[in-house]
Amino acid sequence: MNGADPDRWSAVAESWSQLWGAFAEPAWDAVLTAAAVGSGARVLDVGCGAGDLLAHLARRGISAAGIDPAPGMVAYARTRVPGADLRVGTADHLPWPDAGFDLAISVNALQFAEDTLAALDELIRVTVPAGHVAVANWAEGDRNDLTVIEDAVARAADEEPLPDGELRLPGGLEELLHDGGLTLVAAGIVELPWRAGDDDTLVRGVLLGEDPATMAATAPAVIAAARPFRTPDGGYTLVNAFRYAVGRTAR
Repeated sequence: MNGADPDRWSAVAESWSQLWGAFAEPAWDAVLTAAAVGSGARVLDVGCGAGDLLAHLARRGISAAGIDPAPGMVAYARTRVPGADLRVGTADHLPWPDAGFDLAISVNALQFAEDTLAALDELIRVTVPAGHVAVANWAEGDRNDLTVIEDAVARAADEEPLPDGELRLPGGLEELLHDGGLTLVAAGIVELPWRAGDDDTLVRGVLLGEDPATMAATAPAVIAAARPFRTPDGGYTLVNAFRYAVGRTAR
C-alpha cells in the first residue's frame, strides 16, 4: 500500500495495529537502548501511525508525543494513548517549539517526506542539545521474506517490483544522519519476524488497504509465493529486517 496516502492509511488504522502494530518492536528497543532513553524522558514519534510505539513508550513511563499525516491513524492512536500529545501533520513541518524532546524518532516514515533531509532538520530542531534523533526502516529487499511475496503480487498485476530506496541500503541511514550534522551514536540491523496464523491473515496483512475484489483476485498469488514460509500448524512466519541509526545533536 502507498505509504504516502493518508486517506488509505486512515481507513486501515485498526487493522494495521492488529496485523503489524508491534512488528517493529525489536527496532524500537534497539533505538531506545542506544539513546539511553528511560522513564521520564520526552520522545516524539514522527509518523506515529496507530500509536503502537507510543503505547510502548507509555508503558515504560516515557512522555510520548506523535504526529502522522493520516487523521484516522491519529484518531485511533488517541484511543490507545489518551495522555499523549498527538497531532495531524507531516515531518516537514513539526508543530512543536525548538528543543522540546530528548529523542525524536521516525520509524518507516521519514522516506515519505517531500524532502528527507529537510524533514530530518525538523527532527533535529525539536530535539534538545546533546539529545538524540533516530531513523529506522526496512532493510534491503533480499533480507526480507516479505519481498518474495510483494514481488509475486507485482508480477500478478503486470508491474515491475519496486527497487530499494537509498535509506534501505547498507550505510544509507548513517549517511543521512551525517548529512544532517549529527554525530552517529549507533547503527545496526535487527531481525523482525512476522507471523500470520492462517491464509486469511496472511492475505489481509500483505494486501492491507486493497479493496475486497483486488484481495480476492490476488490472494492465490500471495498464498503461492508464501509457501516456503508455511509452518506445520498451517500458519506462516516471514523473517524480515529493519536498519536503524541513532545520532546525537550538537551541544
